Order: sequence, then C-alpha cells, then structure tokens
Amino acid sequence: MMMKRIFLFFAILAALAACSDNDSFTTSPSARLTFSVDSVKMDTVFSTVGSSTYTFWAFNNASDGIRLKSVRLRSGNQTGFRVNVDGSYLDNSLGSVVTDLEVRKGDSIRIFVELTAPENGLEEAQLLEDDLVFALESGVEQRVCLHAYAWDAIQMRDVIVSRDSLIESRKPIVVYGGIRVDSAATLIVRNSTLFFHDKAGIDVYGTVQMERTLLRGDRLDHMFDYLPYDRVSGQWRGLHFYSSSFGNIMTDTEIRNPEDGIVIDSALVSPEDQRLYMERCIVHNCKGDGLKAYNAYVGLLRCQLTNAQGDCMAVYGGVAILDRCTLAQFYPFVGGRGAALRFTNYFQEYDYPLLQFTCSNSIVTGYADDVVMGDKRDTTVTYNYFFENSLLRTPEVSDTTRFVNITWEEPKDTTTGGKKHFVLIDEQNLRYDFHLDSLSTAQGKGCY
Repeated sequence: MMMKRIFLFFAILAALAACSDNDSFTTSPSARLTFSVDSVKMDTVFSTVGSSTYTFWAFNNASDGIRLKSVRLRSGNQTGFRVNVDGSYLDNSLGSVVTDLEVRKGDSIRIFVELTAPENGLEEAQLLEDDLVFALESGVEQRVCLHAYAWDAIQMRDVIVSRDSLIESRKPIVVYGGIRVDSAATLIVRNSTLFFHDKAGIDVYGTVQMERTLLRGDRLDHMFDYLPYDRVSGQWRGLHFYSSSFGNIMTDTEIRNPEDGIVIDSALVSPEDQRLYMERCIVHNCKGDGLKAYNAYVGLLRCQLTNAQGDCMAVYGGVAILDRCTLAQFYPFVGGRGAALRFTNYFQEYDYPLLQFTCSNSIVTGYADDVVMGDKRDTTVTYNYFFENSLLRTPEVSDTTRFVNITWEEPKDTTTGGKKHFVLIDEQNLRYDFHLDSLSTAQGKGCY
C-alpha cells in the first residue's frame, strides 16, 4: 500500500513538472516563430468581390512557449485584407489587431487570409500589399507579406436586353445570373471581356453581334498551384440561341471553359436567314459540346473548335458550311469524350434533313482512331455532305464524289493521335496551342 502511494506521489510530481515545462514561456529575442510561407501571394481579384481563403501556419520550434503581444495588419483596414489568427478575427473596426495569444513549444497556430479589395478607379489591375505583423513579448516583430492584384470591374446582374444595345468596355465585365436578349432586340458586344459567374450565360431570342470579345468564367484563382481555373471546363453556362434567333455574327471572339459552348435550337431553315456566322473565332475546353446546331443554318470561316467532353462540333440536320477550320478533340479529363465532328440527319426521334454539310480546307483530328462521325437513320431523309482539301482522322473511304483531295490520318500514323500537328498539346498543365507545327502534314489547312 505504501509503495502504491509513493508511486502515485512521484507520478503526480512528474505530471506537474511536465505541465510546468509545457507552460513555460520565454522572452528571449532568439525565440521566434517559423512560418510555412514568407508571403501570401493571392490571385488577381475583382474589386469589391471577396477572394478565396488562403491559409498558412506559424510554428513554435523553440524550447519554451512564445507569447504574442499582438498580431496586426500594418495598414489597418485600408487595403481590404481580412485575417483570422487561430480562431481570433482581426476586427477591422478595432484597428485590425488581435492581442495576447500564446503558442506553446512544439505547437502551431493557423492563419486564414481573405481579401475584398476597394475600387481603385483604374482600368488595369493594381498591386495591393500589406504586412501581417507578429509582435512577440520579447519585443521582436516578425512579418508575413500579403499581396494580390485587384482589378476594377463592371458588375452586371440578371440583364434583360429588350431594345438594341451596345456593350463595350475597357474594364472587365462580371456577369451574374446571365444575359437575356429578347426577340425584338439586337445586342452588340465588342472590344470587351465578359467574365461569367457559375451558371451564368447568354440566352439569345433576338440577335447578337460580337467582335473582338472574350467570354470566360469569373474564377481568377487557381485550382492547384500549376492550374488556374481558366483552364478548367464547365466554369459557366455558354451561349444558347433559341428558335426565334437569326442573323447572329461573331468575329474574332473566343469562348472558353463553358459547359456547352454554343447551342442553336431548331428552326425553319432558309437560305436567306443564316442563324449564326463565325469568323476567326475559338470555342475551347467545353464540359459539354463545343458547337451544337439543331436544324440550323451556320457558317464558320477560320474557326477553332477544340477540346470538348462531348463533341467539338455536332450538326443535326440543316446547313453547315466550314472553311479553313480546325476541329481537334484532345479533351483531357475523361476517356469517353465525344467526336471532333458529328453530323446526322436526325436527333433522337426527330428527323432533321441534312440539306448541306460542307467542310473545306480544314483539319479534323484528335486522340481517337476515328473522330469524324457521320450517321443517318433513314434513307428517305436528305443526307448531303462533302469534304474537300482537308485532313481527316478517320478510316479512308473510297467515295470520291463526297471526299475530294483528302489527307487520311489513320491510327498507324501516330500513337498519340493528331498531337503531332500542333505546336503544343500539354495534358499535364492543360496548355494548348493549335497553330501548326512546322513539320505537320496539314500545312495549308486549318484556321492558322
């Protein structure tokens, strides 16, 4: 019994000694925190729009605990940074400071940083910097730099265009909810960049004319260090042209990273009423289809339609004329990607006569052995198509009336699909340049 009491006594002493050791704090100037980063480099943000949350750690590797008299933002509440230190918020209304924190030896604290930048009144993105200052009880001050670029933007929410209108802006435009163009209205968009928030898009019942315009998602940050969201598909909804929409024209315009790039609903096909004409345009990296036309009349000249989880271009009946276009299917995220080109005279239970499909001086290629998918369901429904002076990645056919001067790219030509034709196909970093490589056999064809 006595031995048990002695053992218990020494156990209590050991526990007290351990607690005393863990709770000892030093004021030695040599005892400092170690940070997981020297600076927090945030992505570009739109002014007045909250950023993503960034985090880092402060470690105490000293032999004693360290007390912090304060953690503060050097510029107070002037730059728009918001900080939470180990659960304590640096209240901007109280000087952007938190006081009396402790970091025991061998322990760490986590710091969270966000930014809502004020407007700066300038057209270009501006650098914002501040220091997060850790004032130790010893009098030592340690700093972690916070910096980001803030970009003033025009914000549009649930826009309804009911009369002829113009959008032209040197500042970026951020669209929430979407843009609807009514049937009696024409919307002209030129010399602008529109950033669409999640699920936003453009619904066209009337007419749209676009010139020198970029349409993309509004995420300016990174999914991973090497991968900005601007290379990730499905960031916004895309463009939808309804049956009442005619006379749409797009030149020198790029659509990237939407769900479906362009969808054109079925309407009466008339040689006088082209639904959509595109020249020197890009539709790239779609989570759905790139361009999908139902019983429509469309024309494309020198356009690039590339990388879609569905089809890069799908024509269900109507009239489609392609000249000097590049259709390349190198969508990286799934194995079951669609074709580079699909053309049929039906969709589901509906017959859509393919009145004319012409592809000239173009490149149609991709990963798969066959990326050109033509299909007809009923021989009584019109099914007219013609290829000329083009490179096609599909098994060679003997029909010389429908295929004239064709370069047939068969699987035996390369084990990496049609990648060899282009300057850059980087699946790891999702970087692409569809200009022709100097050794490509497709010289003189395609959009570049």
